[in-house]
Amino acid sequence: MTQSVPTFAELLATARHSAVHLEMRDTYHGQDSGGFAEYLRSGYANTDIASAHWTRWGDMVAEAAGRGVALRRARIVSQPVTDYIRYEHALTQANVALGEQVRWLPRRLASDLALPGNDYWLFDDERVLFNHFTGDGAWADPRLTHVDDPAVVKLCADAFEAVWDRAVDHADFTV
Repeated sequence: MTQSVPTFAELLATARHSAVHLEMRDTYHGQDSGGFAEYLRSGYANTDIASAHWTRWGDMVAEAAGRGVALRRARIVSQPVTDYIRYEHALTQANVALGEQVRWLPRRLASDLALPGNDYWLFDDERVLFNHFTGDGAWADPRLTHVDDPAVVKLCADAFEAVWDRAVDHADFTV
């Protein structure tokens, strides 16, 4: 069910207790603003949360965390990992510093889990925001679909918790 879609910022701003994100792709570089190319050239990933690169995200996360919203992100990844996942792994220390909890699950350990077909954010176990991408990781249209159907919400909540329970904390996951 596609409807007038609230923005991610609007959904996070109204979250009361939780915002969880499940990522299942091995590349997102189609949406990257140049950081990935720099990483490939130099090995540098901007993890300075005071930099302009992190300002918008950092402000949203700090505001939500300040209201007591728990932010958790789980990533299912193929191994060996892609260069893009290596880049994401390098960036993740900034996500953690901003207040997110992040875990990684090797794809081979997710084979028996029921997972939705797209990445998503789940807010307060009530609202799902699906992210749609093309094969190369660029945003697809429609970019976002907001769903508050109880069966879809339950699928996403159960999938996230199943992944979270099996996944390895970022501090312990190597690429």
